[in-house]
Amino acid sequence: MRATVLHSPGDIRLDTVPDPQLRHDTDAIVRVVAACVCGSDLWPYRGLNGEQTEPQQIGHEHVGIVEQVGAEVADVKVGDFVIAPFKHSDNTCVHCRNGVHTSCVNGGFYTGCQAELVRVPNADGTLVTVPGEVDDALVPHLLTLSDVFPTGHHCAVSAGVTAGSTVAVVGDGAVGLSAVLAAKRLGASTVIAMSRHEARQQIAREFGADHIVESRGKEGAAEVREILGGIGADAVLECVGTHESMKQAFLSLRPGGTVGYVGVPHGVELPINVMFGNNFGLAGGVAPVRAYLPELLAEVLDGSLRPGAVFDLTLPLERVADAYRSMDERAAIKVLLRP
Repeated sequence: MRATVLHSPGDIRLDTVPDPQLRHDTDAIVRVVAACVCGSDLWPYRGLNGEQTEPQQIGHEHVGIVEQVGAEVADVKVGDFVIAPFKHSDNTCVHCRNGVHTSCVNGGFYTGCQAELVRVPNADGTLVTVPGEVDDALVPHLLTLSDVFPTGHHCAVSAGVTAGSTVAVVGDGAVGLSAVLAAKRLGASTVIAMSRHEARQQIAREFGADHIVESRGKEGAAEVREILGGIGADAVLECVGTHESMKQAFLSLRPGGTVGYVGVPHGVELPINVMFGNNFGLAGGVAPVRAYLPELLAEVLDGSLRPGAVFDLTLPLERVADAYRSMDERAAIKVLLRP
């Protein structure tokens, strides 16, 4: 099969590799209908995840059709159209029952999803079947449910966003834009998107942002407070993962508020004394996509939730190098790949 392989930082290729095989009776093989490039894929692409000693397959977001199942797979059937969360889980352990599938005692990460075929462990616990015939126009919205939209949703939930909340979102990538939509979905009365890019601002407004703030640092935080009557936001959603973005989040927060964070942390240092003195909360982490999927999928299927607008570029899999280049240069927000 063809699969995306990162040979070294900046060197992404579509290679021919062996087809994945069932290793365990609980595995499934999925033929990919659509995959995409995640902002977190750019960390190794840029060489920021430490030394890479050998080529490695990459990608962790996909939807597709089940081609094979192991002998112990009972719920997922060959021919099912499935959404595949980016971490596998058994959906039965104590952590899964507590809604933290990303800490499943029998789970873990799997990769290599920017490919034609993917082996998914713990198929019954991980994969979520989309009922009935799937219209191709629905595929981008369904693909967001494998990671990016539930991650934005997790950020809003972690920050305690509810009806009437005031919210600021730091980060205008696909996760940040998803967080805007998620906050509005949860009933936020005012959502402020911090963005300097016109195309991203437009999607933020389509997703429900009430205000756009282009400034950064203390000036940006002052604009947030001005919009909100002189105080900071009830919740700030940090969707980048850098020290600067986390600092911006706390600068924009009201005393007693909470920062939700889902950006993969790189070099972040927390202002613990400031947090203590202002009763700032901090909550978030790796999004337990599997826990959120039933609720979110129902709304995508009934048409009330449309998160697929984060994909502003669609390319065939053979142009995956262009996909990475476009996102690295911020020419695209998020690229959908079609094998």
